[in-house]
Amino acid sequence: MLLTSLTVDLASFAAGTGWELKPEGACKGEICVSLPDDAVRDGAVDVIAVAERLGMPLVRDEGAALWALGPASGPTGRALTTAIAPELELPDVDGNPFKLSSLLGQKVMLVAWATW
Repeated sequence: MLLTSLTVDLASFAAGTGWELKPEGACKGEICVSLPDDAVRDGAVDVIAVAERLGMPLVRDEGAALWALGPASGPTGRALTTAIAPELELPDVDGNPFKLSSLLGQKVMLVAWATW
């Protein structure tokens, strides 16, 4: 979820993260996590407080003046909720389109690289 502010309204937070903030805490399906008393004030979510409690990574891009809020890590401390990769299509070394789904049923290792 990309943010321009560290406070967002309840509906935007729920739409962007899948976590609904209720009196009993942050809930997703049948799972509810208690939150600090000041996590929601006047209908606005304190993103820092909620992200910390749910184990959601929060990073700032100074140049773009944006915050990026990642997925909750859950009780395992891992951000992936499934082992199913999304469809990915990139050109191969010859410039032909290659779909990740063509490897369905095989073990695949993805390597990502960035200059920053």
